[in-house]
Amino acid sequence: MKIAINELLYAVSTALDHVEAHFIGVTTYHAQRVAYLSALTGKALGLESDELFFLATAALLHDNALFQFFADAEDWNKMKLTEKEMEQHCIEGEENVKGLPFYPQIKHAILYHHERADGKGVFGKKTDETPLFARLIHFADTLDTAFNVREVSEEKYHKLLQYVQKECDSCYDRECAEAFCQAISYEALSRIAGDNIRLVLEDTIPPREWDITSDELMQFSDIFARIIDVKSQFTSKHSIGIAQKAYKMAAEYYNWEQDIAQKLYFAGALHDIGKLMVKSDILEKPGRLTADEYTEIQNHAMGTYRILSSVTGLEDITNWASLHHEKLDGSGYPFGKDASELGKEERLMACLDIYQALVEDRPYKSGMPHLKAIGILKEMADKGQLDAEIVADMDTYFDRRQEVSD
Repeated sequence: MKIAINELLYAVSTALDHVEAHFIGVTTYHAQRVAYLSALTGKALGLESDELFFLATAALLHDNALFQFFADAEDWNKMKLTEKEMEQHCIEGEENVKGLPFYPQIKHAILYHHERADGKGVFGKKTDETPLFARLIHFADTLDTAFNVREVSEEKYHKLLQYVQKECDSCYDRECAEAFCQAISYEALSRIAGDNIRLVLEDTIPPREWDITSDELMQFSDIFARIIDVKSQFTSKHSIGIAQKAYKMAAEYYNWEQDIAQKLYFAGALHDIGKLMVKSDILEKPGRLTADEYTEIQNHAMGTYRILSSVTGLEDITNWASLHHEKLDGSGYPFGKDASELGKEERLMACLDIYQALVEDRPYKSGMPHLKAIGILKEMADKGQLDAEIVADMDTYFDRRQEVSD
């Protein structure tokens, strides 16, 4: 199916930025700023349109594995990657993108994005051993982290240029440093101050529509699911659990076409992406929520809708993912839709979301056995909230396979 790959990448990077900001304090839209700075510098070096697109793609995904190293931290605010963890973050980040359709064009850009010109980086690669894309991303990544160019002043701009000149031939290679100083004026840097980065990036990077296969879509799914689930230790396997169960019900029980099953996997992986915008202390509160806290939790479904609806070509998936809290009697959220507005895919996702939440272990509770969880779903179906036929199908399928905790 054809999707606007730029828009999907912006959604991925937005998710990454929210998690990264939560864990280590790098400000929101970091990945998009790195893509912008990389692209402008690359353009000054003579990169063509296609090359700029792939450079920006690698930049948007450069920290896709970083969150994995903060999942088990007792105090995220004090976390700092060891040299070995930094190396592993680069290796796993590269591994994560190998199945994506544009991997050949970005090969080793993520793996080597922490290399220094003097060879004192993660893998000890010097300038002539490091791909240009990796050098450009390293340049933009370290500058944004050190100077937070989301907030720009003339004083900060001049300090940044002085820093680049000081670090030339040690942290940064001369070719990239000179191109950066040529390309990034104070006006160019000011364009990405605040929250306007996506609009600026869309003007800078040529749009690209991609005929993506279902297998490639599932590669994106797994990246999304890991990002979403690591945000909260209380739901550490929730999204991937929904994705797996949605795929199995569609492919193995209903015998739906493979592309539908894989789209449902994607919808399951992304259904809670809106929770990245919810405060962690609310997500992880084991006790009863206040009315205001419950309202904020409910807003995550609208957040999911807003993020995914910005991607052209994901219209079905957007509905399946964002309507998982709707009820047949109209009592759900975020839109209050009723049975006449909810197809079988949306109904299945609603049932699976509740079932998964009941059977999975969380720090404050053990997962329910299958029969007890299904009993709760049946009660909700009797009240007209869930699809009774789907609940019965799930009872048959999951009881037969004894899948009560994955």
